Amino acid sequence: MKECQITGVRPFRAHKYHRSGLAKKKGGIGRHLTKKVKRTISPNLQDKRIWVPELNDWVRVRLTCRSLRTIDKRGAYVVLKEAGLLA
Repeated sequence: MKECQITGVRPFRAHKYHRSGLAKKKGGIGRHLTKKVKRTISPNLQDKRIWVPELNDWVRVRLTCRSLRTIDKRGAYVVLKEAGLLA
């Protein structure tokens, strides 16, 4: 499934707004909303092998880029242990 194993982030529903008209600063009467279209916003998921020095082993995870930054900051062992990915 499209879900981060560390943060639990999933795709969510949002709207894309369709507008018509010319902007006021360009001489028009302003932009008007004509339609809202449903769309899905997906997280930036990556499949990674992360080296955990404490275990002296690689761990495969599916995570977001934001989680990768968290691992860089706090350390792989601590973050993966809190997420319940290490026994």
